[in-house]
Amino acid sequence: MAEPIADDEVPFVQTIVHPTDFSAASESAFAHALAVALLRRGSLTILHVGSESETDWSRFPGVRAMLERWGLLAPGSTQAAVHEQLGIHVTKRSISSRLPAIAVVDYLDEYPADLLVVATEGRDGTARWLHGSVAEAMARWSKTTTLFVPQDTRRSIITADGKLTLANILVPIDHAPDATAAIEFARRAADLFGDGNVAITILYVGAATDSPHVQTHDGDRWTFARMFRDGDPIDEILAAADVVGADLIVMATAGRAGAFEALSGSTTERVLRRAHCAVLAVPATRSQ
Repeated sequence: MAEPIADDEVPFVQTIVHPTDFSAASESAFAHALAVALLRRGSLTILHVGSESETDWSRFPGVRAMLERWGLLAPGSTQAAVHEQLGIHVTKRSISSRLPAIAVVDYLDEYPADLLVVATEGRDGTARWLHGSVAEAMARWSKTTTLFVPQDTRRSIITADGKLTLANILVPIDHAPDATAAIEFARRAADLFGDGNVAITILYVGAATDSPHVQTHDGDRWTFARMFRDGDPIDEILAAADVVGADLIVMATAGRAGAFEALSGSTTERVLRRAHCAVLAVPATRSQ
């Protein structure tokens, strides 16, 4: 049985990196990354990788424009107001490279982040420059907890005024990888982003008698429930998400190699490509 993870063993989001390819799919992911930075009063790096000799900064997402749209800054506010009034640091970085995945991973190696926020395009896969070999390379080397944000979603965790909201979280579990860190992230997300009455459903696909033991405890702002289903794991995870009305699916990923490890053909990848809500991939921190 896995031991409870101490609070300081699972950092909870002070530094956020959002890679953007300037596609429409990246816009929603950018909004989520900015909303998390606001709530946590953290730092957000918006990162673009391209082969251009000169960076067109006008193509980067407009931070102040988004904050003004949310009613958090007055129209025409200065760049300094973002930090002075809202307490967040925003940096825009451009890296010249023909290998976006390697460039992003190298950046994260040099400047580790608590959360990577990546756009996805549902059944068509990841955002434009994250297709194919790029996604595989990030899968091989990234070590960062990652929030996958669908371009089109039936259930959003961000409101029109930039607030994060959660009512139902689904956490699929299995005997491996260890889901302790994923459950802890779900609890913390419920505490910070929830409306005070978040339901966290622990799902095991298989017989209840075969389910791995996990430690859970209810709190003032969240309650845990158990669900057992039989069938194909991917189909049952997605069906369960619809049954509980999940706003977020939190999934453990194998080992310390990162949230993208073995995504090609993995349960996490197959779920995120078909899910109608955001998926948070959390690397397991210790095995059972």
